[in-house]
Amino acid sequence: MASFLMGPSLLFCPADRPERYAKAAQRADAVIIDLEDAVAPANKDAARRALVETPLDPERVIVRVNPVDSEHFAKDFEALEQTAYRTVMLPKCESAEDPSALAGYDVLALCETAKGITNAGQIAEAPNVVALMWGAEDLIASLGGTSSRGEDGSYREVARFARSQVLLHAATHGKAAVDSVYLDIPDLEGLGAESRDAKASGFAAKASIHPNQMPVIREAFAPTEAELDRARRILDAAKENPGVFAFEGQMVDEPLLRQARATLGR
Repeated sequence: MASFLMGPSLLFCPADRPERYAKAAQRADAVIIDLEDAVAPANKDAARRALVETPLDPERVIVRVNPVDSEHFAKDFEALEQTAYRTVMLPKCESAEDPSALAGYDVLALCETAKGITNAGQIAEAPNVVALMWGAEDLIASLGGTSSRGEDGSYREVARFARSQVLLHAATHGKAAVDSVYLDIPDLEGLGAESRDAKASGFAAKASIHPNQMPVIREAFAPTEAELDRARRILDAAKENPGVFAFEGQMVDEPLLRQARATLGR
C-alpha cells in the first residue's frame, strides 16, 4: 500500500466558512476544504474567493472541487490555480479520464457512484491519482437506495463490497485508500471500531465531518506500544531465522513480516 503522507485524520471544512479553516487545521492531520456538497449553489463564488484569500499550509490541505462534468468545475479550477494547493479531491470520479482534467495536481479520486466503483481499477491506474476514497451515501443514492446502513448500524452488503473494491484496486496500483466518513457524530465508540477496522484492513486514512472525531481516528490508526513491541521482536527474530519460522506459537512468513514493517511505518 502506498503511504499517505498527510496522516490518517482528514477533516472536511466548508469552503464558504473561512473562519473555520485554521481551527480545522489545528485539529486534523489534513483539511479537506470543500467546494462541493458543503456549499450551496448560491454560495459557490464566495467559497472560491475564501479559498483564494485564506491560505493554509499547502502540505496539509486537500481541496474538494465539484465534479468535472458539473457547471461549477471550471470556476473551481480557476480559483484553484490562484492558490498553492496541489492536492485535489475529485468527487463522483467515474473514469480514468476524469483525473486528466486536473493534470499537474495530485488527485484523491472519490469513487461514490455505481460507475465509479465499477471503474475503480482504471481510475487508480491514472498517473496523477495518489489515492482512492469511497463514499457510501452517494453510492446508495446512485443505486436508487435509501440507506447505506442497516438497523444495527453496520454497512449493507453492497456498501461493504464497494469499500473492499476501492481498497483492493488502490493497493493493486500502489495507491493509498481513504475510508469514508462516519455520519453518527455522537457515536464515538462506533467511529473507533470502524476506524480500527479501516487501519487493520489497510486503509491509510479516514475522512471525517466533525473535529471531535479527530482524536478517535488518530488513536485508532496509531499502533499501540504492544503492537510496536511485537513488530520489533518479530523482525528481530527474522534476522536469526531466514524463511518461515515459529514465533510465540504463530507461523511467521513474509506476509507477516510486511505487516510488522507496516506497523513500525505508522
